[in-house]
Amino acid sequence: MSPWRQLRRGLRALTNRRATDSEHADEVDHYVEQATAAYMARGMSETDAARAARMEIGGSTQAREQMRAYGWENVVDSTWSDVRHAVRRLRAAPGFTLMAVLTLSLGIGATTAIFSAVNPILFEPLPYPDSKRIAMIWEIASDGERSEGTFGMYRELAVRSRAFETIAVLRPWQPTMTGFDQPERLNGQRVSASYFAVLGVSPRMGRAFTASDDRGDGPNVAVISDGLWRRRFSADSTIIGRAVSLDGNAFVILGVMPNGFENVLAPDAEIWAPLQYDMAQGRAWGHHLRTVGRLRPGVNVDQATRELTAIGTQVLAELRPETYDPKTGFRAVPLRSDVARNVKPALVAVLCAVALVLVIACVNVTNLLLVRGVRRRAEFALRAALGARQSRLIRQLLTESIVLSALGGVCGMGIAILGVRTLIAVSPPGLPRVAAIGVSGTMFAFGVAVTTLIGVAFGLAPALHAARSSPNVELQQGSRRATGGHRRVRSALVVAEVALALVLLVGSGLLLRSLERLFAVDAGFDASQLLTMQVQTAGPRYREDSTTYRFFFQALAAVRQVPGVTAAALSSQLPLSGDADLFGLKFHPSTINNSGELRGTFRYAVSPGYFETMRIPLKRGRFLDDRDMAQTERVAVISESIARRRLAGLDPIGHRVSIGPPTPLYTIVGVVGDVRQMSLAENEADAVYVTPAQWHFADNVMSLIVRSRDDAAVLVPYLREAIWSVDKDQPIVRVATMQELVDASGASRRFALMLFEVFAFAALILAAAGIYGVLSGSVAERTREIGARAALGGSRSHILRLVLRQGMALAFVGIVLGIALSGAATQGLVSLLFAVSPLDAVTYAAVIALLLVVSLVACLVPAWRAARVDPAIVLRAD
Repeated sequence: MSPWRQLRRGLRALTNRRATDSEHADEVDHYVEQATAAYMARGMSETDAARAARMEIGGSTQAREQMRAYGWENVVDSTWSDVRHAVRRLRAAPGFTLMAVLTLSLGIGATTAIFSAVNPILFEPLPYPDSKRIAMIWEIASDGERSEGTFGMYRELAVRSRAFETIAVLRPWQPTMTGFDQPERLNGQRVSASYFAVLGVSPRMGRAFTASDDRGDGPNVAVISDGLWRRRFSADSTIIGRAVSLDGNAFVILGVMPNGFENVLAPDAEIWAPLQYDMAQGRAWGHHLRTVGRLRPGVNVDQATRELTAIGTQVLAELRPETYDPKTGFRAVPLRSDVARNVKPALVAVLCAVALVLVIACVNVTNLLLVRGVRRRAEFALRAALGARQSRLIRQLLTESIVLSALGGVCGMGIAILGVRTLIAVSPPGLPRVAAIGVSGTMFAFGVAVTTLIGVAFGLAPALHAARSSPNVELQQGSRRATGGHRRVRSALVVAEVALALVLLVGSGLLLRSLERLFAVDAGFDASQLLTMQVQTAGPRYREDSTTYRFFFQALAAVRQVPGVTAAALSSQLPLSGDADLFGLKFHPSTINNSGELRGTFRYAVSPGYFETMRIPLKRGRFLDDRDMAQTERVAVISESIARRRLAGLDPIGHRVSIGPPTPLYTIVGVVGDVRQMSLAENEADAVYVTPAQWHFADNVMSLIVRSRDDAAVLVPYLREAIWSVDKDQPIVRVATMQELVDASGASRRFALMLFEVFAFAALILAAAGIYGVLSGSVAERTREIGARAALGGSRSHILRLVLRQGMALAFVGIVLGIALSGAATQGLVSLLFAVSPLDAVTYAAVIALLLVVSLVACLVPAWRAARVDPAIVLRAD
């Protein structure tokens, strides 16, 4: 029979059973008539021939059943029958079904939500053509730390490299757009002309940059994002060629990027302009550019790294740039790995944690299925005695497990959708590819795969247990051998639950202790009642440094007059804000440890009063003050770490130092306390402070720091008015309290801790439910034994201790196993810990105590129920 006819026949059988049965009956009757005629032709009587024909087919009913069993439709029909039977059985036990579905939905939902967040960051290719060929190029210092590249090295690599198809460099750019109701500071990038070619993306309108745009004397042109085009220009299709005002200069819009373009190297960027560097500029060898390249087909990052190292070594030997250590190395890193570098440890830890929750949930459901199987063993034995094959029983029980997991999967998808939205809302700043996280087909496919796997894998053991039961044994009441075997398996599963729960609790405890110690670190300043905001000058009238200085100091004077302000100051950058303005520092005459000419030191241009406003302590000498003006001797204040490390045993006051490229020397007049610069967890304290008037160029972006008497956030509108009273066209951005910046320093750790705490709490509840379930089942199975013990004189306290001892023994074994597992598992958290050992004794002791208390509470109800068994009722029932 052709496949098409088989399909038609099967569909007709499934949709019109009555007609199909009638056809089968007609076929059987026709065959009987034909066989009867054949026997009569051999000389048999009609009665004997009819009997022989019926005996040949074995009965019309059996023949019709055999015909019905033929074809693919029989598999569908029997499967649907199993599903209906499973639904009826689950509906008949609503308590079991509700518990199992809730447990599975928690595990599946949490796992699917976390996978949806982790997948675009760690596993999915980046949204660029042949994204595997895009790699970051990093310079590696002699101490192994990565550093940004230089324009000079980029030019040499672009000319000499054969491993890369094209190479580009980029740096942040924050122009101010004017010409609208209010000025707006945009996040953007200055890029070389090849940047979009490296990514493999072209504008949807207009064109990308060309080499002629990227000259030192090139035109002011820009490419904007689709979002900026829609927000600021109302999606005007005539935008190409129009001029917009950026920092007071006219820039011509060349192109608009496609909707959905994801710029992973600067997710907030909305505008791009050519870098327009040339080798004649003093910044050509300054380390402030990121380098990215597209590999040629067939070239891997290891081959590219070897070529980069060879070219870089040759360039340093030939050109000898002063800003380079001769031992500088070079490395190519896949862009996807580079993007996920800072968050990968936290994401992997969270993914492992939620996997443990899923396993615990599945173990709990397996335990529930085993208990249910014990209660139904008489049913299975009876069905086996009536002729049901073992394979048929296993298939029915597996179908029941799959239906159960499907219900859990449906509820889990709802939890996953809610979880994804929650994760996006609480994700820490800097989490890459946040825009790619969301509800997607991949998420649903993953959920379906997990649901199916759970239904088959964790339903198989209970099905095999139930189907292997011996009818002769199970039909006899109280088979100790069968009950004992089930009890041992269930006890082993509870031990596994407790062990896995302890692993999660230990991880959560270590992160909690780490976060406590992190925020106990002295940041070097007093963050209370301190407000910060960033102010920027833009426009032709601020091309002169003197005009820029005048605006900032007039704005500072206006701010100091606002009621409630007790102190205020300006700074070119803020600690713990992500600002990183570093320069080489070299002492004159040279000191023993004078590697600062190649080592980055945080350079602060601060107004007088900065240290007093921030409450950074003075260790030696004096603060910067109003005496330190442009016409007076250049002076600087250094951090205590510099004095300790590079001027050990010397009095730093009076030493002279150069900052960055060759400039007039600064005389050190003070030493102040160390300040945490980039993070509370990183001890990068080297800093040098000068006044804005004595720096060799005017910073066009300054941070205003204000200390108030009460809540600093209340002052924001008044401070804006004070600044705009000087110039209403200057943007004010990044308004935040200093405490918010401190808290943000531990955001990734807090994010991981929050998720670990949720998963650990869920694991603790599931483990307690597992212990409770096993003991409840054990008490129910041993009711006769307990009744007999009570009748023979056993006291309630004795029975109570008996059950408690059984439950606590499971908890104790699980804890011992969990300690061994935790010792290995927590090594993966090392990068997230701060000043806490992965084997921290306090954490382990607290977690063990918590688990013992929860286990004891879970044991009490079944133990109390056992102690209250009435021996007279039990023995009378027997």
